[in-house]
Amino acid sequence: MIKNEILVLLTHQWCDWEASYVIAVVNSFSDYVVKTIAIDVLPKISMGGIRACIDYSLENYHTYEKLAMVILPGGLSWEENDYDEIKGFVKVLKEKNISIAAICGATYFLCKHGFLDCVKHTGDSLDLFKSAKGYKGEDLYVSAQVVVDCGFITANETAAVEFAYEIFKILKVDSNEEMSQWFDNFKNGAIR
Repeated sequence: MIKNEILVLLTHQWCDWEASYVIAVVNSFSDYVVKTIAIDVLPKISMGGIRACIDYSLENYHTYEKLAMVILPGGLSWEENDYDEIKGFVKVLKEKNISIAAICGATYFLCKHGFLDCVKHTGDSLDLFKSAKGYKGEDLYVSAQVVVDCGFITANETAAVEFAYEIFKILKVDSNEEMSQWFDNFKNGAIR
C-alpha cells in the first residue's frame, strides 16, 4: 500500500498558521492527502478561531500502513495537558518508524514525555525544556529554527517556513529545485 496520508493532530487552541504552508502545498500539489486527527471527533477551535472538523479520533485510527507522517502544530494546550492518549499514539508512530513533525508547544509535549531524549531536536527554548520534569535531552538540544533527526522534525514557534520546507523534502513533494525556489520565495520574498 502506498503511504500517502498525512495526519495533522489537532488540540484545543492549536496554532493554525504553524502547519498552514504544509497543509496547503501537500494537499493541493502532491499525491498526499491531509486528514485531521484528535483525541475525539469534536471540532477543534484554533487560536485564530478556525473551527476544524476531525476526520479520525486516536481511538478509531488503525490504517498505519498508508500513513507517511503526523504533524503536531503548536498551541496553548500542550504545556498544560499530559495528553496520555497522544503520548500512546506517538509511541506507536515511533515504533512503526512513521515521521513525526512537531513545532512550538508540540515540541515541549514531545520533550516532557521523553521522545526527544535520544534525538537531536529544537523547540522554543532550552530553558523551557529544562523545566519539564524528567527531560534528559539537554545535550542533544540544538539552538536552531528546525532540526531533523531519526524520524523527528522539530521547530521553534517562528519557523513555519523552515518547518514546511523540511517536511516537503522528506515527503519529496516536488523536485529539489522547485522546493528550494518555494523556500527562497516564502523566506525572502518573491520581489526583492
